[in-house]
Amino acid sequence: MSDNSETEDVHELFVQDGVLLFSAAASFISFVKSVGTLMITEYSDGNKYIEWKPIDVTVDSDIQDQEWAVVNTVERRIRTLSGSVPPEYKNRSKYLRVNFEEIKSFRVSDKNRRLTFNDGKSEQICTYLFQHGNCEHFVNFLKSLVQTIPSRRDKHLLVVLDKTNPEFEKMDRSFAELNVYTDSPCVWKLWDDFQERPMVATFEAFAKITDLVYRSPEQRELSDDVKEILNKSITECGSTSTSHSQGDYEVIDVPHLPKRRDFPRGKPLTLDQWLGVQDHEERIEDSECLKLIIFQGGITPSLRKEVWKYLLDYYPWNCSKAERQKLISQKNDDYFSMKLQWKTMTKTQEDNFTDYRERKSQIEKDVSRTDRTIDFYAGDNNPNLQILNDILMTYVMYNFDLGYVQGMSDLLAPILHLMQSEVDAFWCFVGFMNKLSSNFDADQNGMKEQLSNLFTLIAFIDPDLASYFNNHDSGNMFFCFRWLLVWFKRELSEEDCMSLWEVLWTGFPCENFHLLLCCAILTQEKQTLMENNYGFTDILKHINDLCGRLNVEKILNDAQAIYYQIKESKQLNDIVRLLLGLPISGNSLSDNHETSPFEENMSTCNGSTSMQRQGSQDSVRISPDENSFEKCISSNFL
Repeated sequence: MSDNSETEDVHELFVQDGVLLFSAAASFISFVKSVGTLMITEYSDGNKYIEWKPIDVTVDSDIQDQEWAVVNTVERRIRTLSGSVPPEYKNRSKYLRVNFEEIKSFRVSDKNRRLTFNDGKSEQICTYLFQHGNCEHFVNFLKSLVQTIPSRRDKHLLVVLDKTNPEFEKMDRSFAELNVYTDSPCVWKLWDDFQERPMVATFEAFAKITDLVYRSPEQRELSDDVKEILNKSITECGSTSTSHSQGDYEVIDVPHLPKRRDFPRGKPLTLDQWLGVQDHEERIEDSECLKLIIFQGGITPSLRKEVWKYLLDYYPWNCSKAERQKLISQKNDDYFSMKLQWKTMTKTQEDNFTDYRERKSQIEKDVSRTDRTIDFYAGDNNPNLQILNDILMTYVMYNFDLGYVQGMSDLLAPILHLMQSEVDAFWCFVGFMNKLSSNFDADQNGMKEQLSNLFTLIAFIDPDLASYFNNHDSGNMFFCFRWLLVWFKRELSEEDCMSLWEVLWTGFPCENFHLLLCCAILTQEKQTLMENNYGFTDILKHINDLCGRLNVEKILNDAQAIYYQIKESKQLNDIVRLLLGLPISGNSLSDNHETSPFEENMSTCNGSTSMQRQGSQDSVRISPDENSFEKCISSNFL
């Protein structure tokens, strides 16, 4: 910041009167709380400045603390553009002058009336209060001269990007080739996020990498220099908090694991089994055994619409038919009450509600491109797209802290297609989001933790693969981001996705079973990855190329086999035990014969549990051997 200048030609690019100097450096303390003129200027040497010029007006002490007090100031003055400068402007020694290069960010607050400039070192350069109107026009003109992006931590803070940084150009080029973003401002935003929050920036970039799957092989190919740049960027990001070499992961040396056993999939839940667990008031008598059947074989498609309402906590398992009818009526009223809140919002309200307006815009964009290849959502002016939009908008009102984040439309689409009821789909979606809400945390800590846990599991079951990932800039596991974010929705057909989700919703055999699914896929692809010596970008491309080629039955089979392989290891530690929901031992070694909560639930489904359809001679009885989960599977579900 400068308080004097030599006499030189200056062009005033923008001028605004009635601006109060609220805070500044000590050398300008005598002018604080004085009103003046704020200008954007350019000197003959090409440097641009923010300048403030005081006028002979003082602010009454009674209103000094009223930051938006209107001060009636009138001054005759000559406004200049480029060209000659009037004599009164030649002496600028009293001007508070800030070079554009000093400004690293600026914050707009108090209904666009307060403008604060920062130096990037946690220090404020100066703050202005706009007495007549607001700073909107001034800021818009300033933004036309410098490239800015909003800070993720403070929506009112605009960060000035340094385009002279050579690394910026590299990042721009690398992500342009990946076609992650469609316009340069987004790339600038990504670059700034890499500087300020590298982990989150990387998550966001690869959450948007989906389009690689739909491009031709020729289009997918990346140049060697871009691969190097991207690998370098990801390595630097990972080194901050997820680098295996930094000691954030514990690679466990497991020389011998038990041989994986085969767990063939069972038959889906049938109508007779479904009715057989209901009493005379249609309460579900044994939900745990019911969920075990679903875990092993899924649900007959004709039953999904009803059973999903229980799995997604729309209906309590123990509610009667009469109680469900009351619940449905209440949920219906609640939904339309929330929907009315945003439907009746005026344009003025929207204009004054930035978060709401931004979420509404994002929903409209995402809905227009969600599952358009499926007949239910295909075509122009499809009413189902409007329902999808309305449900997501209503969820914003239901959970405004979370609101809407890209990816949520993917989770809702299959639910709405199945339910074909706006209210039922909404409350099932609420239940699903309650299970996955941490995936959409603004700080991405939920996703970060899952990726860390995934590496821990890979390191335990296959140290060679974990070491390979780590040595090839991939120990961060970011290439699995999309799998975890929307539970494989983008990788599978709608039918396979539904089959997988209903298995995961049971919570068996552990809450992190979705991580074991990832382990199953990665171990299947191990040979291809390692023989081709794939680095991060090639691994990412290969993982995306698996879209539409995954065998859900095999993945579920292998994941269950991995669960038992880990559980039966003699070198099982407490970190892995926690991930699999196993009891914590008193020492580092596990008891080969201990019973997991999953198997305890299986044991409770004894011969006294009968699933018999009311008024029918048909019955299905679950009679597992209390000491053998495998016998139960083979005798009842195959």
